[in-house]
Amino acid sequence: MTRIAITGIGVVAPGAIGVDAFSDLLDGGQTAATKIDRFDTNGLTAHTAAVVRDFVPRDFIAPMKLRRMNNLSRFGVAAARLAMNDRGSELTTAAGVAMGTAFGPVQTSVDYMQEYVEKGAALAPPQLFAESVANAPGSHVGIEFGLRGFNITVTQRESSALAALMYACSQIAKGVLPAAVVGGVDEVSEIVFGVLDRVGTLAHRNGAVDECARPFDRRRNGMVVGEGGAVLIAEAAPRKQPYAFVSGFGIARDTTATISDWGSGVEAVSSAMRAAVEDAELSLHNIDAIYSSANATRKADPLESRALQTLFDDVPLVVATKGYFGEYAAGGALQLIAALLALRDQKLHASTGFSEPDHAMISPTRRSENRELRHILVNSISAGGGIVCAVLSRDAS
Repeated sequence: MTRIAITGIGVVAPGAIGVDAFSDLLDGGQTAATKIDRFDTNGLTAHTAAVVRDFVPRDFIAPMKLRRMNNLSRFGVAAARLAMNDRGSELTTAAGVAMGTAFGPVQTSVDYMQEYVEKGAALAPPQLFAESVANAPGSHVGIEFGLRGFNITVTQRESSALAALMYACSQIAKGVLPAAVVGGVDEVSEIVFGVLDRVGTLAHRNGAVDECARPFDRRRNGMVVGEGGAVLIAEAAPRKQPYAFVSGFGIARDTTATISDWGSGVEAVSSAMRAAVEDAELSLHNIDAIYSSANATRKADPLESRALQTLFDDVPLVVATKGYFGEYAAGGALQLIAALLALRDQKLHASTGFSEPDHAMISPTRRSENRELRHILVNSISAGGGIVCAVLSRDAS
């Protein structure tokens, strides 16, 4: 495919506001997950999440506009503002918006329905209703920056952000528009956390095992859910040196997956990875590293590991980043940003949370390492069977 430049990055993440702070978080090698104090977790198995702290929305959004936004929209608009600042200027009004979210504004929907039940339709706040739809953050981004191209929101669980990037890049490559704001937003809400805990998806304390995400680790027992906003500026004709280029995509469907869990479709995962590499007009031996989808769940990690071992004769170095900032659409976008920073800095990150190898699986990086990096494969494998893979390249050709 035509290589699409990434010229700006905006981050509102657990442990980091801004791309420089996010780079420092990754270099520090420590998780941003903490014990939840936002709601009561008594009676639940899990008590930890990667939540955004020290975020001051009024630093990025005018007060009158701020009143009309929920947390999810604030994450998205603030991250977009940071990405524009990082680019050095705002985009032309012909640019579009493509955002991903795993669950959208669940808490706002709950708040609206509570008001509706208690006060009736005539007195329930209409602004809560307007903010209860998944495309509210993307709409606010488009309005804030006057962007009149496409405005879409993708909801495909863990793969939402990569799917949004794939759509945006395909339209830019076709010449439909010159650029797009692309990213992911999610929030840690009480209802989503409770459901994920009930179905056994979340990491939890188990004897001597502390509650944290351990991607590819023998002792892994679940993911840490995360939140935030992460935005990229993608464009065809950059006016500045970009972070890197998006050079290929591959998609597939794991038909063995259930609606709320991962399956065993090794061939589907490996075919998506191969398709991304071929779309970038590369060979497997050109891939220098893999930024993994691994989130420390019992089924997802071995599925990706087996697919990598099936596809590559010699698996490149694998980095698992979701132990830093948690899982879901913001996590997928932050995973992409981590890979972009690796290409910029020519340095792979450590995989936080990993310490004890599972001999049936690959082992990810344990420490930061300077390396020559030209092409990085980024994987996203979602519960329910969606698979999106992307190749990021250092150069335009």
